[in-house]
Amino acid sequence: MIELIQFPWSPFCLVQRRILEYSGVAFKTTNIAPSDRSRVWRLTRQRYYNVPIIKDGGTVVFETDEYSQIIAKYLDGKFQLNLFPKPWQGIDRMVWRNIEDQIEGPCFRLNDSYFEEFVPPAEQLAYRRHKERKFGRGCLEQWRAEQTSWLEQLTRNLLPFELMLATRPFLLREEPHFVDFDLWGMLANFLYSGHYELPAAHTRLRDWHGRMSKAARTVANSEKLHP
Repeated sequence: MIELIQFPWSPFCLVQRRILEYSGVAFKTTNIAPSDRSRVWRLTRQRYYNVPIIKDGGTVVFETDEYSQIIAKYLDGKFQLNLFPKPWQGIDRMVWRNIEDQIEGPCFRLNDSYFEEFVPPAEQLAYRRHKERKFGRGCLEQWRAEQTSWLEQLTRNLLPFELMLATRPFLLREEPHFVDFDLWGMLANFLYSGHYELPAAHTRLRDWHGRMSKAARTVANSEKLHP
């Protein structure tokens, strides 16, 4: 059985979890403490310490750079999900880079400003220290104080995706593409604390989010994509 090793609120872990759910295969999730990456370090033979990683029998899959998408491509190939169709190659890279640059930033800041509500108490000091070493002392409180500004930025940055949905049910085509899962994961992170809703102005995006949250590969779709 495939094992997803994760933090449950991580946007990138949420992407892979949704892909696995969509595939319909049985899988297990293993949550690790943010301050203890020893299992990941051991499984990757001291080559990687971030999450998510996938363990599939004796195979361990992890990313090689910031935008590699190796885990998603592994799941796509293994389960024949057709999430990276050739006609969209190149275009999809530009889209997922935008998602992970322009959407992920506001989303994780807004969610992390409520970190005390979902990070276990024993992990909160290490979590704060990690964030403050990367973003500066008091960053978590600063993000909470700047909440309105970050929400406005997120709403602006989501506008291209709202426009993409004007003529089709998913971002690039009639069926979900990897970029749909990528955007869904960033927004799932944004919504994780329960303190936010998707921007009311983006009605198509809200409908899309509902479709993506329930999307499942069907036999009919599989036969259509892979005759």
